[in-house]
Amino acid sequence: MRPSKQAPNLSRHTGMIGLSLLYALLAGCSLPFGQNSTPQPVILIVTATPDPRAQAPTSNPISVPSPVSATPALGDTATATPAPTVGGLLARVKARGKLICGTNADLPGFGFYDNVRSRWSGFDVDFCRAVAAAIFGNSDAIEFVALNTSGQNERFDAVRSGKVDVLFRNTTWTLGRDVAQLAFGPTTFHDGQSFMVHAADKVASLNDLAGKKICVARGTTSEQNLNDDFAARGIAFTPELYDDENQLYPAYDSGLCDAVTSDSSQLSSKRQTLAKPQDNVILGDRISREPLGPAFVENDEQWRDVVSWTVFATMYAEELRVDQANVDQMKLNSTDPRVRRLLGLEGDFGTKLGLSNDFGYQIISKMGNYADIYNRNLGPSTPFALERGPNKAWNLGAGGVLASPPFR
Repeated sequence: MRPSKQAPNLSRHTGMIGLSLLYALLAGCSLPFGQNSTPQPVILIVTATPDPRAQAPTSNPISVPSPVSATPALGDTATATPAPTVGGLLARVKARGKLICGTNADLPGFGFYDNVRSRWSGFDVDFCRAVAAAIFGNSDAIEFVALNTSGQNERFDAVRSGKVDVLFRNTTWTLGRDVAQLAFGPTTFHDGQSFMVHAADKVASLNDLAGKKICVARGTTSEQNLNDDFAARGIAFTPELYDDENQLYPAYDSGLCDAVTSDSSQLSSKRQTLAKPQDNVILGDRISREPLGPAFVENDEQWRDVVSWTVFATMYAEELRVDQANVDQMKLNSTDPRVRRLLGLEGDFGTKLGLSNDFGYQIISKMGNYADIYNRNLGPSTPFALERGPNKAWNLGAGGVLASPPFR
């Protein structure tokens, strides 16, 4: 992290100029810095103010932190005191010996905590583990904190306050959030907002939702997108707002609303939790594009680089056809300089990040490339069977937009 420059003490400078002007007036002179005057030297005294920092608190791995009292605007722009970062967050994580990652505990396929087996799983959970693998060479050097999308912005305040080191929790990167003491890494999942309806209602398009009750999570981008899009289309509807996703889908399932709206990936996941999944349909219409990815505290460039290049390593590995099954063989035999740099066999990029040079190898050997992570949690062999769509490597499938800057 680059040190910031202390600003000069301008108040002292301004005060001395004021005194100089006063002396000039009393002496019947013009300005002290006029054409015929000789300026007196002004000494600026710059005082560096110590900036005490505290260790980020640890959390119970399944606890949900209490929301703060301030209620933010719809755009999630509420502010909180930034997390302390003296020495950089990477140094503090290393000293602690584990990564603290905020994620979803109730979204199968993305972030899910199995209370029976005490096991965390999901696409976002695996990216948390990938960051731990990059830092420690151990994907289990991690503590998970369950965070929700309540109207109090619990998930974002957890990042700002230092309760978590990074947030991987189906979170949309928006301008309002980016300027609210948050920073975002590369998009890990390109999504779009849609609607789930009861098949018996025979809703075929958005126009069929006119006059209907629509369940939506309060204070989320889903609520704002719904209001904006339906206002533009001239579709009147009744919003049914819920603070907790654990209330949202049961309310829809019990018939309290005619439709529920969220990211299409979330709808696909939550449909599996309904009483009769087959009796519900997800519409093909999309009213937004949602770039989902990691969020972390701003103004720590080293930490941004660590999280970002962890994500990029999974994408670059897929581009180069390096995966969890063949990475050891590639490490031994590959002569491709791109592969060798990715796996830390050439160059010192890991060291420059504050990691080991083989951080890419650690990520892929422990968690796999992007396709490994996607297929394990969302692919054809899972209950969700989500088509990858744009979530394919740019060189491995039509419509794929995933790309990494080169490791060179």
